[in-house]
Amino acid sequence: MRSRPSRESRPEHEADSVTPRLVLDTNVFVAAGFNPRNKSGRILERIREGSWIMVWNRDTRRETVAVLARIPPLSHWDVDSAFSPEAEVKAETHPERYALIQDPDDRKFAALAVAAAAVLVTSDDHLLSQRDRIEIEVLTPAEVVARFDEG
Repeated sequence: MRSRPSRESRPEHEADSVTPRLVLDTNVFVAAGFNPRNKSGRILERIREGSWIMVWNRDTRRETVAVLARIPPLSHWDVDSAFSPEAEVKAETHPERYALIQDPDDRKFAALAVAAAAVLVTSDDHLLSQRDRIEIEVLTPAEVVARFDEG
C-alpha cells in the first residue's frame, strides 16, 4: 500500500486539518442502511454530528439517492442530513481521467476525491484495487474508523 507523507511533509493546510474530509462511495451508505452499528454506520454518524465532513457533488449524490431508492428496505431512508450544502463541490472533476478504474460508475467518486483533496471511502474492489495508482487515498470503512475515530 502506498504510504501517506508524514504530517510534517504534508502541505500546511492538510497538516493542520483535524476534520477528516471524505468522499463516500454509495456502498458505504448501503452498508450503513442495513447495519447502522457497523463501520459505515459509524462514519455516517460522525458526518451527521459534524465531526467529519463528507464532500459531495451533484453526480455522487444523484447516484447515492438512486441506488438507495432501488433497495426496498432503504428506499425511504433519509440521507439528506449527510449532504451538507457547505460541503458540496461545484468544480469540474473529470471522471474520464480515471479510466484505469474498471467500473465507469466508480470514476466519479475518485475524481471528486482528487478535486476535493479528500479520502475516498469504499468497499468496492474496483476502487480498492487501484488505490496505489490514483493520487488520493482510498480506504475501507474499517480503515477510516481506525484512523480517524477517537471514540
